Amino acid sequence: MLFTQLCNPIFTKVITAYHHIDNVNTPIENPYPLKSIEYYLYLKCWIDTVQWHLEDIIRNPQIDPKEALELKRRIDKSNQERTDLVELIDSFFLDKYKDVKPLPTATINTESPAWAIDRLSILALKIYHMQKEVERTDTSAEHQAQCKEKLHILLEQQKDLSTAIDQLLADIEAGRKYMKVYKQMKMYNDPALNPVLYGQQK
Repeated sequence: MLFTQLCNPIFTKVITAYHHIDNVNTPIENPYPLKSIEYYLYLKCWIDTVQWHLEDIIRNPQIDPKEALELKRRIDKSNQERTDLVELIDSFFLDKYKDVKPLPTATINTESPAWAIDRLSILALKIYHMQKEVERTDTSAEHQAQCKEKLHILLEQQKDLSTAIDQLLADIEAGRKYMKVYKQMKMYNDPALNPVLYGQQK
């Protein structure tokens, strides 16, 4: 089975499960064995889905400033968790292909497999919400036509991205490409690297 044939149904399952209640405080119920790749894919998309809705809430022009600040910090924390999880998924691939010897002509990709999968998870969310826009009955025919066209493009993009990810993994497995993962050295959450934070320690 191609890897994206594993990913895409899991992402759909997550998004459907979240929207049964549609609340950013809903606890996750991950159905997969702890530390399995399926478990990490489910968790990854759950984080993305909750953050999608946090981003919606914080853009409310009537939001209370105190609530907005709390949400901004929650989004920052979510971004860090998302990054950590992407790196963990890349570790899965590094371990899986650790015995593959790259060919002399092997090249590196512009992004690691897990960061491409990160985009696939976000794309699943875009497709879900654009489909909801298409199904609305309180909008103009023009709005519906525009959303249908956008949905068509998103579905095509999902197909193309899935193909590209599976091809990348096949190339890595065959030694035609090699993985080289750089840790995301985020600075804003680190009290030793954010000048606003370390300036307060003096």
